[in-house]
Amino acid sequence: MLLDDASAEFHDFFERHHAELARLAHMLTGEADAADDLAADALVALWHRWDRVREAAHPVAYARGVVANMARARIRALTRERRRVTLFWARVPERVEDTDVAAVMDVRRALDRLPFRKRACVVLRHALDLSEKDTALALGVSVGTVKSQTSKGTAELQRLLGARATEELTGRRI
Repeated sequence: MLLDDASAEFHDFFERHHAELARLAHMLTGEADAADDLAADALVALWHRWDRVREAAHPVAYARGVVANMARARIRALTRERRRVTLFWARVPERVEDTDVAAVMDVRRALDRLPFRKRACVVLRHALDLSEKDTALALGVSVGTVKSQTSKGTAELQRLLGARATEELTGRRI
């Protein structure tokens, strides 16, 4: 395949999936500003390996996995930095917002409290409406892991948000 054909193929892939990858990054990190950067960084990484990516059975799942891994690395780095700053300044944790905060902020905080894999499973399954198989492909785990982590994540969200809010979030009666 000529370089021009590969470029056109990648450009088409970029146009079709950039918004979804940015949305995934935003849901995983909670940072709107960083979401586009993470999606762009993931697409640059995909471009460097495009000859292998386009031959993959599921290039979109591969791209989602790259975004998830980059989001996890960002979250870990930010967590380490926050711990260092907290230790340095010995500040007390910030006060939790009042209960009259918008529902979106409540969901964001509840998602932030989930461990990464549970959060990723819940976001991919319910926010992006991916199948269990596609979620497993994106995260590089088994379908059984997706099922259990989604179930446990949803249960934890139910505990944090209440049953009614969780039903509205996931679209399923709990």
